[in-house]
This record gives sequence, structure tokens and C-alpha cells, in this order.
Amino acid sequence: MNTLEQTIASIPRDISPAIAEAIRERWDSLTKPRGSLGRLENSVVRLGEIQNTATPSVARRAMYVFCGEHGITEEGVSLYPSVVTREMVKNFVRGGAAINVLCRQLAIHTFVVDSGVSGPKFEGVIDRRMGEGARNFAREPAMSREQARAAVEAGMELAHQAAEQFDIAGIGEMGIGNSTSASALLCALTGARPEDAVGRGAGLDDAGLAHKRGVLTAALAKHACDPEDTFAIISAFAGFEIAMMAGFILGAASRRLPVVIDGFICGAAFLIARAFFPKIGSRVLFGHRSAEHGHARLLEFCEPPLLDLGMRLGEGTGAALGITLLVSAVSLYREMATFAEASVSDAEIKEKTTA
Repeated sequence: MNTLEQTIASIPRDISPAIAEAIRERWDSLTKPRGSLGRLENSVVRLGEIQNTATPSVARRAMYVFCGEHGITEEGVSLYPSVVTREMVKNFVRGGAAINVLCRQLAIHTFVVDSGVSGPKFEGVIDRRMGEGARNFAREPAMSREQARAAVEAGMELAHQAAEQFDIAGIGEMGIGNSTSASALLCALTGARPEDAVGRGAGLDDAGLAHKRGVLTAALAKHACDPEDTFAIISAFAGFEIAMMAGFILGAASRRLPVVIDGFICGAAFLIARAFFPKIGSRVLFGHRSAEHGHARLLEFCEPPLLDLGMRLGEGTGAALGITLLVSAVSLYREMATFAEASVSDAEIKEKTTA
């Protein structure tokens, strides 16, 4: 077996019910009304299930920002030219982007991955360049099947390395035009309609939105992929950064590394991973609900996200904020006193909170 098949085969098939039971028992033993921390309690259960321990940890935190250019920008589907992707990579390296600010504040190690950006190689990034940008899928497939497999497997290998160093990782992205790619993947992988999948991206007006939907509709008809042929779909529509994130999600699951997924584009990577391993949704967490139009449709195939702040920046910003919420949840779980330690009876708490 090659890297892809080996990684998928090594993803644990079953999640221990004993882990979840032990975590819930501890939550119920803490000095608070049962269930009063709501989804924070459930998030710690999910972390424990993924890490296979009743004492999950998020002490060592990482963010991987995958970057790639998209030839579909030639069709005028974005307000910004493709070259902005390269300029933003430089900004990430200098530490001036929103994701850098959040990760510094939240003590998250930040890694920038060049998945497919044109021009000279960058210093200070992880070089996994599959090509100088995905091709214009309005005219031809975005990449070859060989490139698609190589990108997925490169993401898996990065996740395997991350699992040796970190307890949790977030994924984010940068790529002008990648919301069009994500919309195409949503349609091809789930049968969603273009009008439900295509949004304004970086701020298109009504005419721009209509044009973008028209480009996508024509591209879907042109490629007409078999919905069971995942590599055909990746090859037709994905960006290198999206394919690589899909591999990262699968690779992390095989090593019990929890991954927090950012917004719409990262969600499209999740859909690819889900096509390879249908139960992948129970091995990840979703950072936030993006304001990008297609994310509402995409989240129908996912677990509810941790946050809903009306954000649509990308870069991993929603994932970073999700991670800090998980840090708080784990701290509560590990550090609160139990009823016995506080010399307070569970009955007394119930009596006071129901009075």
C-alpha cells in the first residue's frame, strides 16, 4: 500500500465509549450543575475520544496555513488578482496578518505551507509546492491526478510530523479564487446547487456574484465528474492547498491528532477527506460558522461549529479562536474542584440551582 491507503487504513475505526463515559463522569463530579457548561463539556469529550484518553491535552498548539494560487481567477471571479496570494504569504512570514496576531496572543505555533504559489521560493515557509498554482478549471482540469494524489499525501506526511510535536492543530488557508474552487467541490461532492454553494468571496457585488455562479455552472457541466471518483473531482476543481489540507485531516486522524477546521475553504478540504473516510467527522472539530454563503450548506454534512461570529476572513482565524475556546474547556475540566474536594454535596448544588 502507498501513503494514502496506509494512512486511511491506520485511522482508528472505533471510538472507545469508556473514554466518553469517564469524561462525562468527571464533568458531573465538578462543582457546577450537571451539563451547565453546555457544548464546552461535549468538546472535551470529543478531544478525549480523538486522543483516546480521559485526560485530553491542548498544551502544545499549532496552526498550519496552506497557500496556493488558482487559475480560475482568470475568469474574473474575484475582486483581487492572483498575485495577492504571494503578497499575503510574505505578510504571513513577516507576522503581519490577522492569523499571526491571534496565534501570538494564543500561544499557537504558526507554520506557513507553500502548496502551490508561483514565483521564487519563499524563505521561512514549509515548501511543499506541487506546482505554480492550480490551472484554470473553467478551461481544463485544475491539476493532474498525479498531482492530486501527491498533494493529498504531502498533507498526510505533514500531519504525521505535527502529531510528533503537538496536541492539537488548526488548519487555515490563503489563495485568491479558492472560494470558487471550494464551491465547485461542494457541488461535485454533495450535489449542492451552484446558487447554494457560491458566495461573494472577498466582496463581489450582485453582478460579480452572478458572473461567478455562471462560471461555476459551466465548469461543473464541462467536467461532469463521477461523484464516486474522488481523485477526478480533486483534479478537476481543487487547489493544491485544499487537496493538501484534506490529506492533513486524514493524516492527523491516523495519529490521533485533533484538528480544528476553519471556514468554508477548509470545509471543502474536509469534504474531500470525508469522501475517502466517511467517519472523519468524528475525528475533527469545526472552529466557526463562516458568513460565506456556501458554508451553511457545507455544514449540513458536518458537526456544529464551536463559534458563530459572522467572520469570513479565512487564514485559520476561526480555527485559532476555536482552539482558545478548547483551551478554556480543558482548563475547566482539569482544574475545577470536585464536590468532594470542595466539601460540597451534589444535592446541595441541585437544591440551590433549582430553588
